[in-house]
Amino acid sequence: MALSKLASDRGKVAENFVANLLSSKGYKILERNFRSKFGEIDIIALDGESVVFVEVKARWNRNFGSPEEAVTSQKLYKIRKTVEYFSLLHSSLPARQRIEVVALEMAEDKIVSSRIIAVD
Repeated sequence: MALSKLASDRGKVAENFVANLLSSKGYKILERNFRSKFGEIDIIALDGESVVFVEVKARWNRNFGSPEEAVTSQKLYKIRKTVEYFSLLHSSLPARQRIEVVALEMAEDKIVSSRIIAVD
């Protein structure tokens, strides 16, 4: 299997896990993989009266640090610009918003740990 295909499959496994995790916590998934010229948001959900923009980061080892360390200030800037754009397109949604990172550590396509980290 080509490396990019493997990474894509693993990314889908991670995103599916997070969507299910958030749903089990009462979040209502509105959209997945929202793209704009500014960037992409993995999952957009409602949590009560808040719109939550979720970045999924998964790591299969610690060679490149923890999953949340991959969410750099540049990545957050792109997420925030994409949030602004999404909000313009969906003005009927609640004004309260937050960004969360769900950090997954995996081994052989199994979730070893998961953390939801509020960014804002």
